[in-house]
Amino acid sequence: MFIINRLSRQKRKPLPILLTLASTTNLSSSSTPPSSKLRDYYNFKPPISLHQNSNPETPTQQPSKKKKNQKPLYRPPSSLNRAGLKRIRSDLPFDFRYSYTESDPSVRPIGLREPKYSPFGPGRLDRVWTGVCAPAVDPKVRSLEGNEDPKLDDKRKKIREDVLGEPLTNAERKILVDNCQRNKTKRQVNLGRDGLTHNMLSDIHNHWKHAEAVRIKCMGVPTVDMKNVCTQLEDKTGGQIIHRQGGIVLLYRGRNYIPKKRPIVPLMLWRPHEPVYPKLIKTVIDGLSIEETKEMRKRGLALPALTKLELGALHIGVI
Repeated sequence: MFIINRLSRQKRKPLPILLTLASTTNLSSSSTPPSSKLRDYYNFKPPISLHQNSNPETPTQQPSKKKKNQKPLYRPPSSLNRAGLKRIRSDLPFDFRYSYTESDPSVRPIGLREPKYSPFGPGRLDRVWTGVCAPAVDPKVRSLEGNEDPKLDDKRKKIREDVLGEPLTNAERKILVDNCQRNKTKRQVNLGRDGLTHNMLSDIHNHWKHAEAVRIKCMGVPTVDMKNVCTQLEDKTGGQIIHRQGGIVLLYRGRNYIPKKRPIVPLMLWRPHEPVYPKLIKTVIDGLSIEETKEMRKRGLALPALTKLELGALHIGVI
């Protein structure tokens, strides 16, 4: 047994020698670069990114990126931009106003609250805005208020007679009234505190494209003088009122009305400021002194009010 153990110890001694030889061969192989057949045969060149940076302080140069051309910002179309467009020409034979029922052409204003900026927009209409209206007779009018030409009234009547044609029979009138009831149609134009405005004329003609008659609901202060509202509706639109019940008015377009040949109604882009009018109530009543006038006003304020004008109410029987 002693001999066998001794022999086994002698056989284990060469192991460290082999390890040292293997380590020396690895070091020698790492010091000398191996030869590559691919480099010799194909002449391989590594890309720039694989090259080792000799100077670590200087960063590697990155390839410059081409900047894309930026698209211009989207600008929505503006109704005030009239570049290359002609001015709107309307052959309507009356002066354009903001409201036709709440302003009296016979009353002349004494001043303006703003410069003469046209509410139709700069360069959109071939008529000049005088601060109160856009006259139809002379586009070079510079005064605050101009009287309408009497020939325009005759022209409006002639155009209205040609469009209306023969009068309606009772049966035709009844059919139109039934078709305009609330349970049959929802088409309606609301006339509020501003009365018959200029843009409402365009709304009425738009309704006349689809129906022969349109229902107009009048509310507020303009219903105090419904006779004036009905007169202005027939005069400015060229239609005919075939039915009226309280503040509901049915406006008929006429037998010879052609929607494709409807008149051009330019729209107002904003509401113009009202001009300055003279006082309707005088400080001193004719025939009375200042003290007597004040005493009469105190008595009037002490009396109970007959009625109150509400915003959306009906005031037909006030006058």
